[in-house]
Amino acid sequence: MRFTFRSMEPDRDAPLVHGWVTRPYASFWGMLSASVRDVAEEYAKIQASGHHHALLGLDGGVPAFLTEEYLPASSPLAGLYPVRPGDVGMHLLVAPPSAAPEPGYTAAVMDAVLARLFARPEVERVVVEPDVRNTRIHALNGRLGFQPAGVVALPDKDALLGFCSRPGYQAARARLEPNNPLSTSPVPVPEGAL
Repeated sequence: MRFTFRSMEPDRDAPLVHGWVTRPYASFWGMLSASVRDVAEEYAKIQASGHHHALLGLDGGVPAFLTEEYLPASSPLAGLYPVRPGDVGMHLLVAPPSAAPEPGYTAAVMDAVLARLFARPEVERVVVEPDVRNTRIHALNGRLGFQPAGVVALPDKDALLGFCSRPGYQAARARLEPNNPLSTSPVPVPEGAL
């Protein structure tokens, strides 16, 4: 098992996450000018919300990505599409590489996040809403089974709404090249996390 997950601890992890969200590649995260305190405060709100939760993904014990899960009915998506039971929203930000980028790494990370979500029997569909201009994530979403469902106007962006069903994810995984191994056994987060 390559990737594990732990709850993001706002005060402890804010300096690390700040170093990720303020880099130009993370412009779609919307925190380029945030301070470390801003990051800590934002994630303290997320962790206390009861409907939104942030996790750090670890690669060999080292923080390598940030993922958020949320309930769409309690998010800015409420009322913009017909939320179904079993829908869970997801955000993902991969840390900048510390060495030469590893081909297929971001796909492996997203696969681990989706495998972890779909390991929960109540999850039927994963919902994403990346900025319409973020063409790189649209391509990755499509590769892992997301189907675009149109543009929605959110308070901070025009977003391409997308859905990945459990069967869609399983079919996408079956199509992936055999020489591009992806993580399939993530460790679940502790009870009580979304």
